Amino acid sequence: MNSRSHPGIIFVLLSLLVLQLGWIGLQHISNTNWYQRMVSKEDSVSEIENDLGSPSTFVDASVRTIMQQAVQKQNSRVKSLDVFRGLCIVLMIFVNYGGGKYPIFEHATWNGMTIADVVFPSFMWIMGLSMALSMRSQLRSGVTRKKLALRCVQRGLKLILIGLMLNSNGNNNFATLRIPGVLQRLGVAYIIVSVMEAFRMKLQSCQQPHRLAWLQDVADGWLQWILVLVLIAIHSALTFALPVPDCPTGYLGPGGIQDQGNFKNCTGGAAGYIDRVLFGPNHLYQHPTVRKFYYTEVPFDPEGLIGNLTAVLLVYLGVQAGRIMLTYSNPWSRILRWIIWGGIAGIIGGILCNFSKEFGVIPVNKNLFSLSFVLVNSCLDFFLLSFLYFIVDVKHVWSGSPFYFTGMNSLLVYILHGFTGNMLPWRWQPLGNSHMEVLFMDAWAASLWVIISYFWFRNNFFFTV
Repeated sequence: MNSRSHPGIIFVLLSLLVLQLGWIGLQHISNTNWYQRMVSKEDSVSEIENDLGSPSTFVDASVRTIMQQAVQKQNSRVKSLDVFRGLCIVLMIFVNYGGGKYPIFEHATWNGMTIADVVFPSFMWIMGLSMALSMRSQLRSGVTRKKLALRCVQRGLKLILIGLMLNSNGNNNFATLRIPGVLQRLGVAYIIVSVMEAFRMKLQSCQQPHRLAWLQDVADGWLQWILVLVLIAIHSALTFALPVPDCPTGYLGPGGIQDQGNFKNCTGGAAGYIDRVLFGPNHLYQHPTVRKFYYTEVPFDPEGLIGNLTAVLLVYLGVQAGRIMLTYSNPWSRILRWIIWGGIAGIIGGILCNFSKEFGVIPVNKNLFSLSFVLVNSCLDFFLLSFLYFIVDVKHVWSGSPFYFTGMNSLLVYILHGFTGNMLPWRWQPLGNSHMEVLFMDAWAASLWVIISYFWFRNNFFFTV
């Protein structure tokens, strides 16, 4: 990217600032008495009914009424969760549409991390947080644990099926259909974590008057943490001990021409080998980012099978953030604990990668969904949540608009943006070879989904699986 490209992103940021100021003005108008008399709208659903960005259909009408009354009574809505989720999905769309051709909005070739590599893990993390709030409310409202677990499995399977449908867009040949994918990873992690919580989550959590009350949030999920750590141990054992034919044991490199081409067919080490054996080479992603730079020859899928194990840890760290919210009512207690958890995750992740891009026992790697990658992302998520919670829910400095509306329908927005990627009015064939036009087109396409989400919200239209 040359220096002439910088004014483009500055122009877009200034435009967004102007739009935000205009939005604040419209918000003030909508809060006036004369406008309220003209327009009436039902209260939107609470985040406790929402763990993927839309109201849950799992709750019966009577239970829903009880839940809404409880929320109104306790004034427990946390708006920053929807803002966080909406911010993630808008950035994800901007990245998928091309990110204005800026390298920072492109996925890292192998090791390392860019903004593009942060948004999807952050969405998974916030899913875990919302899951904790949603499931606690349903359990306390009379839904049996067995019924809740069954519904969670059904929901996860629906995500996997939708992911396979999206993969078939442009390739409906069963012989070459890609099996792994983004929603597939969401679905697998969702099933594992939600079933654990369905059977083990406590119905009531409060600060107990004893010396270890400050660890109550950890004590409430000690068994779940053991199970998650077991999965991480399995992941580490497979990664570093599984023999891979013609490859060094524990290899984490991209293969291809790296290391003078000595391990050209070892892309991803054990992770890539397991996927090629279980799914078959034809059912994996055929154009990984490493192919362009390392001239790899074997297919490699960044949403491969054993990466789901570290994805479970990522989601469960989100659940831990949610459990903090459920256990401690004081805003500063929540923020302090989130910052501590973020610091611990960041330090451990930094130690694993030696606080570098290429080195350490486990480098930061989105393609492998490495342990250090998950921990570093969780660190950022804990910190970002603390900031958003402070300015949106504690100090009310920002209403969260317009990302709040996208966060309420994030799953539907994600699904539909994939089908409209090359359609008007989202995108068009560039009229020239101008970087500014490409940047404007990508920013406009993402912004259009924000506008659509707002109209869905105003008409009480929410999508769920």
